Amino acid sequence: MSRQQRDALDALLRSAPRSETPPTLEEQRSGFTAAVTRPVPQGVVTHRTVLGGRPTLELEPAAVSGRGRLLYLHGGGYVIGSPETHAGMVGELARRAGLRAMSVDYRLAPEHPFPAAVDDGLAAYRELLAMGAGPQDLVMAGDSAGGGLTIATLLAAREAGLPQPAAVVVFSPWVDLTLAGGSIRSKEGVDPIFTAADIRAYADLYVGTGDRAHPLASPVFADLTGLPPLLVQVGANEVLLDDAVRLAARAGADDVEVTLEVGPGLPHVFQHHYGRLDEADAALDRAARFLATHLGADRLEPVR
Repeated sequence: MSRQQRDALDALLRSAPRSETPPTLEEQRSGFTAAVTRPVPQGVVTHRTVLGGRPTLELEPAAVSGRGRLLYLHGGGYVIGSPETHAGMVGELARRAGLRAMSVDYRLAPEHPFPAAVDDGLAAYRELLAMGAGPQDLVMAGDSAGGGLTIATLLAAREAGLPQPAAVVVFSPWVDLTLAGGSIRSKEGVDPIFTAADIRAYADLYVGTGDRAHPLASPVFADLTGLPPLLVQVGANEVLLDDAVRLAARAGADDVEVTLEVGPGLPHVFQHHYGRLDEADAALDRAARFLATHLGADRLEPVR
């Protein structure tokens, strides 16, 4: 990252003023939508559909390679966000991988607390299989809370006796709702987006007084045996750094093929900054190649 890019990104991330009065839930949701949403890439067509009983945004690149499908679960602390807020980044990942993508509008807390989101992720995955998609033609991805939800969905699928997909990618996954990772404290002054209090507030809304160490809420404490090849990407400048590092370690200990990438000087879900940050474009290219390779398209060159 050039100094100019670093300064511009830091200014962008720190530009939102923090009020002494906590924003309402509606203000959080509308503010997130305004800050994060980017246009769907050119050459990617979107369709609204339903998957697993939930509204779903289907994104189809002009150049689709084979029968592969990507099931995507968006971030937002289980409280905010939608397929629309993430359509730009998901469209970029789908375009570069040459995959049709399905981005699920799973139910959000606090209206629908844990395990509603997991139930929706599992229902979507189950329906893709029921529609005739072979597990070898399916991959999954998610960011932040959606990254944790992606892992939880795979655990729920395993427990339900369903086959695992070909591969999974997670960006800055939130996988420990107990906030036990050391970076929750050590990176708080460095992270330009979140504080420990922010993360704790999302956990309060999602789990409430429930068990925050439950493996479907905090997959870092789960037995990950049998999960598919996993790529974890995370920025070094984020309070959730240790979530990603410990997830990769847990996967490795459970004999899962895992690749961990830590981006120096980068913030939470830096992939959102594709087109204006070189590291974001490179990370999306690597994620696209990882998914395509495990689908058997190992000759695929990422589309730029």
